[in-house]
Amino acid sequence: MPPTTREAQRAELHKAIWRVANDLRGSVDGWDFKSYVLGMLFYRFISENLTAYLNRQERAAGDNTFDYAKLNDSEAEHGRRETVKEKGFYILPSELFTNVRAKATADENLNETLGRVFQNIEGSAVGTESEDDLKGLFQELDPNSNKLGNTVAQRNQKLVKLLNAIGDLNLGDFENHEIDAFGDAYEYLMQMYAADAGKSGGEYYTPQEVSELLAQIASIGKTELKKVYDPAVGSGSLLLKFQKVLGPGKVGGYFGQEINLTTYNLARINMFLHDVPYEQFHLAHGDTLTHPEHWDDEPFEAIVSNPPYSIKWEGDANPLLINDPRFAPAGVLAPKSKADLAFTMHILSWLAVNGTAAIVEFPGVMYRGGAEAKIRKYLVDNNYVDAVIQLPADLFFGTTIATCILVLKKSKTTNDVVFIDASAEFTRVGNKSKLTDAHRDHILTTLVERAPVDHFATVVSNADIAARDYVLSVSSYVQAEDTREEIDITALNIDIARIVARQSELRTAIDAIVVSLEQSR
Repeated sequence: MPPTTREAQRAELHKAIWRVANDLRGSVDGWDFKSYVLGMLFYRFISENLTAYLNRQERAAGDNTFDYAKLNDSEAEHGRRETVKEKGFYILPSELFTNVRAKATADENLNETLGRVFQNIEGSAVGTESEDDLKGLFQELDPNSNKLGNTVAQRNQKLVKLLNAIGDLNLGDFENHEIDAFGDAYEYLMQMYAADAGKSGGEYYTPQEVSELLAQIASIGKTELKKVYDPAVGSGSLLLKFQKVLGPGKVGGYFGQEINLTTYNLARINMFLHDVPYEQFHLAHGDTLTHPEHWDDEPFEAIVSNPPYSIKWEGDANPLLINDPRFAPAGVLAPKSKADLAFTMHILSWLAVNGTAAIVEFPGVMYRGGAEAKIRKYLVDNNYVDAVIQLPADLFFGTTIATCILVLKKSKTTNDVVFIDASAEFTRVGNKSKLTDAHRDHILTTLVERAPVDHFATVVSNADIAARDYVLSVSSYVQAEDTREEIDITALNIDIARIVARQSELRTAIDAIVVSLEQSR
């Protein structure tokens, strides 16, 4: 399918999703209602995914007419154990999305039906290796919630609309769809809700083009990666961009941790919707800074992250943290009111010797004094800072701040840092700035070449950075282009004199005309 056709298909899908989200939410707050839309999208996905998988197996074995969706539940039970081992979950034919939807309008207990179905799907993984991957995935999709209506009838009416709307989306044939329709639908929904939710949305979603840039930076020189990691994984979108950058099957494992339970559930859903096998993603719920869950999995070849900006953390109020092997090397902890560099030190600690980390940083991290300056000193003196890239303002949902990307490496061959001023690398789309493919290519080419470019990039030795008190702000090293118009003062004075003289001539002529008119009365 030509790219233009794919883009047209994607645009049509986005329009349909927009209509679904706006038609259905009604009085339900947009950011809250996303859980219902995304959850129902997930329910449809795993139903169709499982059906396609079982149909493919049976037809390959010779039964060309086999259709799992039409199978009797009692017959289907025979394949439960093996299917859960392969797919991580099981859904009886009667509980598949398409079959529940077909009976939804006539089902006076639809809320109970869906509640039972979701419980059974999660229950199918209990006692198996996939239990942790499925547990709690539907807890945000509560069919009995008052958010859907005050009465059972009102809730069921909303649920029928939701089933039909998600079921009507043209998400392609599972066997040969050209775009990653389910994953794309998820990303679009997250972007739409993040934009709608303002500040709260920005906590859950990094724009796709920024996520892709981070993955591109972290995978420079690599054709495949064993393990990728994000300590503030959010919806999981940053990790999944490695799929797009390197191609399917090029990442061995996806690792991440998220403190917000709702977002943690969304991240796991996102993995499933991008068809990542359950045994390949390892997401944990909890506070990464104080209770990291992947000690047995580090180090990681590639780390990408957009940690929350300047949040509070325990810092030196917890006497154990200064001896934590992640933070101890710097000899100081990030301030209790600003955890940014705590995330940075955690990331550095878990970065493989041959790895690269790309971290979105709040601008103040690059120049503030005190403990943060001491941590920057540690990073520079040990030659861990590879690059600092200034991003345009107004890229992220919920903030107009111009953030930057800090690139870390442990095996640099030079003792310098490349500073790139990409603050003008954007196109205005709606009310936000956007990095295009051309902008990202420009940044990546400059990063790889590590050569000075007037008003865009410069390479600075670690010694020179130390001489500037370890300030890492791009504006301190890349001179902005002077776009002011040069004026010839001598020529300007001649023009002014000519204008004044001409003004005097006109005034004399006007006075003469006035006198002539008065004499003719």
